Amino acid sequence: MKNVSKVVSLLLVVCIAAAVFAACGETEGTNPSAGTTHVDYVAETKLDMNSNTKKQEVTFGQRSQIDGDTSHFEVPKSVDASGVIKARYLAVDTPESTGQIEEWGKAASRFTQEKLSSAASIVLESDSESWNYDGNGRYLVWVWYQPAADAEYRCLNIELLQNGLGASSKASDGRYGQAAVAAINQATQEKLFMFSGQKDPEYPYGGAASITLRELRLNVEEYNGKKVSVEGIVTYNSDYTAFIQSYDGETGMWYGVQVFYGYNSQLIPVLEQGSKVRVVGVLTEFYGTYQISSLNYNPMKPEDPTNTVQLSKGNEVTYPEATPEVYAGNVTVPSGDSEVTKKFKELAVSTTLSMKNLKVTDVYTTTNPDSHDCGAMTLTCEVDGKTVSIRTGVFYDDNGNIFQESVYAGKTIDINGILEAYNGDYQIRALAKEDITIHN
Repeated sequence: MKNVSKVVSLLLVVCIAAAVFAACGETEGTNPSAGTTHVDYVAETKLDMNSNTKKQEVTFGQRSQIDGDTSHFEVPKSVDASGVIKARYLAVDTPESTGQIEEWGKAASRFTQEKLSSAASIVLESDSESWNYDGNGRYLVWVWYQPAADAEYRCLNIELLQNGLGASSKASDGRYGQAAVAAINQATQEKLFMFSGQKDPEYPYGGAASITLRELRLNVEEYNGKKVSVEGIVTYNSDYTAFIQSYDGETGMWYGVQVFYGYNSQLIPVLEQGSKVRVVGVLTEFYGTYQISSLNYNPMKPEDPTNTVQLSKGNEVTYPEATPEVYAGNVTVPSGDSEVTKKFKELAVSTTLSMKNLKVTDVYTTTNPDSHDCGAMTLTCEVDGKTVSIRTGVFYDDNGNIFQESVYAGKTIDINGILEAYNGDYQIRALAKEDITIHN
């Protein structure tokens, strides 16, 4: 009887051990929610440098990222006269992040940015023996990157699908269609990101339109009176007002907006110069200038995407140069599936810029003693046949005396300032006397 008991006990131990071993083996390399073995389809898909497809090694610049499935890559001008390949990824359609930002759009864009910005090498591959293009003239490509110099190339198109950060865009049609379809099916089964059924923690549910500053500037009348959520770098903060702007790689322009935060002193450190911020508030028109006001702000909820919050600090504030031709001219930029042509000044309002060699032809000084800017000047300038208006602050010399018109009258100057709308026209505001350089 004791021997039988020992045998039964031994069998029980073996069964339990086998069950534990089986459970451990099932957990390793699987997704618990899906209950199936995870396959790295990206690793299984190989780049064949000897195939007959077109290939081009490219460079990913600091401002090359557009969104999750679109990038601009730098190439020799012998490859493309512009020195840039505008690439649209094959097989994958990531959520929007260049206009009206969609759920998971920021996550997809960040994923692409991180993979490419740290890559040891990047190769674009066509789907056939020649380069193909979409309706906007963008190269339709497979994007391969090396995570390290000694690593194999990975296909970013398939990796986006495998991670649930993109939907199918004729995924089965291309030369890597089988892997692309398998990757998106697996992401769906594993319930990753877009297919998780969960809310995007970066998306402002609750009424605010999550948009880029480019989208706001292109369609400012459409958003007037509506709650919006935008991100940008603070370039200036004073008198209860901040200016924020962001760079758009697709158009090569900065877009900005004025932010009025009223008497809420808690927002002063949040909106300090050089901070990247998310601002949530209502877009309103104020004496011909559009601004965001009525800000949503709760310092106890910094992770709440419906909340105005500081995302980072110490970002560089730049003053890109505008030539007289650009400043006085029009620009054509993509908008959805079409293009829009607007005045440069209309799109660049509320952003920083610089101009050089402006000849001051006239000076007007505000002399009303009841005005808060009594002593400020408006400088009418000429450069290459174009007229540029500059508005100064109330500036003082080293002895504490207010600047007189003779400081600038007849001089040639350079300006760093913020472009603002004024009385149906535009002017560049110099916020400090150091913003104006007088030629000797």
